[in-house]
Parts: sequence; C-alpha cells; structure tokens
Amino acid sequence: MFHNSFLRIGLLLWLALTLLAFLPRARAAETVQVADPYIELHTGPGEGYPVFHVVDKGEPIEVLKRRTDWFKVRAPRGQEGWVHSRQLARTLDGDGQAVAIAEPGIGDYSGRRWEMGVLGGDFSGARLISAYLGYALSDNLSLELSVGQAVGSHSSSWLGNINLTHRPFPDWRLQPFFLIGVGVVHTDPSTTLVRSEDRTDTTLQVGAGLQAYLTRRFLIRAEYRNHVVQMSTDDNEEVDQWQLGVAFFF
Repeated sequence: MFHNSFLRIGLLLWLALTLLAFLPRARAAETVQVADPYIELHTGPGEGYPVFHVVDKGEPIEVLKRRTDWFKVRAPRGQEGWVHSRQLARTLDGDGQAVAIAEPGIGDYSGRRWEMGVLGGDFSGARLISAYLGYALSDNLSLELSVGQAVGSHSSSWLGNINLTHRPFPDWRLQPFFLIGVGVVHTDPSTTLVRSEDRTDTTLQVGAGLQAYLTRRFLIRAEYRNHVVQMSTDDNEEVDQWQLGVAFFF
C-alpha cells in the first residue's frame, strides 16, 4: 500500500490537472511583406522539417507566433508554416522597412518546445546530480525524461525517470509546476565488510517546483519530489528529493 503522504500529494496534483484549464495565449498577428524572390514555409520549427510551400515576392504573410529562432506564419491562401528568423528579417513591415528581429525573450519562454537542464541537490541524504530533457506537448503539459546519480557514504544510486509536468500559468515569468511520473533506481552498496547485492527498484513520484525565466534562453529551476520506491522485498520506502539548477530552452 502507498503511504498516506504520497496519496495526498498525488490526489492534489491530479485535482490541479483536472480543474486548471489550458490557458489560451491570444496574440495579434502582424502582417509583413516578402522582399526576397520567395520565402520558404517548413512544416515545423526546424531545418529538418520539409519545405511544403513557397510565398512569392510582394505577397503578405501573417506572423502568428515565435519559437526561439522560428516563426509560425500564415500565407495569403491560408497555408500555415514555419520560417527561420534569417528569412523573416528580410521581409518588410507596413512602413516598407526591414523587419527587426529581437533576441529570444520572455515571449519565447512561454512558447518553448524543448527544454534541457542540469540540477544538483539531495536524494535521501546523498549528493545528487541530474539532467533532464523536456518536450512541450501543449502550452501547459510537457513530457520530461531525467537521469541522475546520487552518491552517499554507504551506497551510490542511478536514477531514471519519465514525468508528466503541468504548468498552470505558462505565460508567467515565475512558473509553478507539478509533476507525476514513474522511474527506476539502481543502488550499488559500497559496504566492504558484508557483501550486499546491487538492486534495481521501480519508483512512483509526485512533485512540485518553481521555474523562473532569467534572460535570453536561460532558466533557473527548483523542485521537490517525493518518491515511493517499490522494493523487491515488498517493503515500500519513501524518499525525498530536492534540486536546484539551471536550464535553457530551444
């Protein structure tokens, strides 16, 4: 059976996920004019996405939103695609001037797709270092994969987790978040007098934290996680994890 504290945190988290609706981020579209012989529209925000449409010189396009160095635009006949900032910088605004492209900022933070970070902290009294990679499924929800190593005086552990992270206020500069997930922990005892076997256990976890936008593409992140380790001896164990670190989005 799960401990009462785990159940309380889990229920509160799922209640938050259920009650907090996704917050739309309305933004007025800006219209610019193609100045190059043509501009290419990609199916996604990256060079690896194929070009599916070309807008000719002199035609207007609507700029819908930005994701770091890529802009989602709408062509005159309704096609929507992604344009790199170096192409958009060669379009003209309503006054016939070249469009000024600002460096990534707070607006790009709320519309980020990928996120990566490194954190350090405490895992049940052991020194912890970890890294994570997150992919935004929507403005509010993201999927995160993390790996870490905890080194203590009696053992060292390797952790791997997959979490669903919910951000109820994606436009805020300081964003609270909640997470729930599963993982594994491999423990290697360092005792020498009595030989202890390595073991690998599954974990369930819930957590919460704060993430703040610093500048350009950089973030700072602090979080707490409560793990329930499902040990092979059928005796579940609760482990607390605290972390603080830096991240960047792209």
